[in-house]
Amino acid sequence: MSSEIIGLRPWLATAPGRYLLDWERGHFDEAVGDVFGYHALQLGLPELPALRHNRMPHRWLGLSGAEHGPASELALEPDAPRVALLSHPAALPFPENSLDLVVLPHTLELSEDPHTTLREVERVLVPEGRVVISGLNPASLWGFRQQRAHWCRRLGFGELFLPEEGEFIGYWRLRDWLRLLSFEVESARFGCYRPALSHPRWLERFAWMDAAGARWWPIFGAAYFLVAVKRVRGMRLLEPAWRTPAQRAAAPAVATPRQARQAMHRPAPSDTQG
Repeated sequence: MSSEIIGLRPWLATAPGRYLLDWERGHFDEAVGDVFGYHALQLGLPELPALRHNRMPHRWLGLSGAEHGPASELALEPDAPRVALLSHPAALPFPENSLDLVVLPHTLELSEDPHTTLREVERVLVPEGRVVISGLNPASLWGFRQQRAHWCRRLGFGELFLPEEGEFIGYWRLRDWLRLLSFEVESARFGCYRPALSHPRWLERFAWMDAAGARWWPIFGAAYFLVAVKRVRGMRLLEPAWRTPAQRAAAPAVATPRQARQAMHRPAPSDTQG
């Protein structure tokens, strides 16, 4: 691989980049397809239409200044959100508790301040809203090759395998951030277990490692994908009226004729005893 490819967007056009995008497309389609609401936002990476299978009426694509450009440069797919807005990930132009879904495809690792970006996502999400995150796993074969390349470059040789921009965030580190912001991880998975190879033919030869890695070393996939839910303490969602169980009314007692005659001739209790 040429050392000139150092950005994420050029790297996605390489064989390992396309392999990663194919894996993430399938998981985004599955994760957002059944998320209901009114407002959804994708932050960054227009090459990956993460909301194409979501059915919310209002879907936005948030782009930073570096990602903004003509539609021809964005190469958006037909099912991608048509409404694009220019915004900073750490200062979203939405009020509090206004979005039902936010997707972050490699957004945090490319952000200047990923923790602030995640805090901003928590602000705009409604209670029980969902955030879907994908990222590159530094504890993987790809991550180990990237670290080795950094060491070799200090000595004056070697080239990077992954994009140079951004800071890769470990999966467990990200879970700690989510927990501090009152998010609950609903599901998580790893993928892309093939070796760090640049040639498409060699990548295809190691396709068997995807099934083997998911079974034998699941946490060492080159990419991770998780869905988290925003929890608000002390809040209880109201259920529809038809789901509220109806209270049973006491059945009237049936008196026999004999019991009725005895009640009529029974003396009334006196207030004073004498």
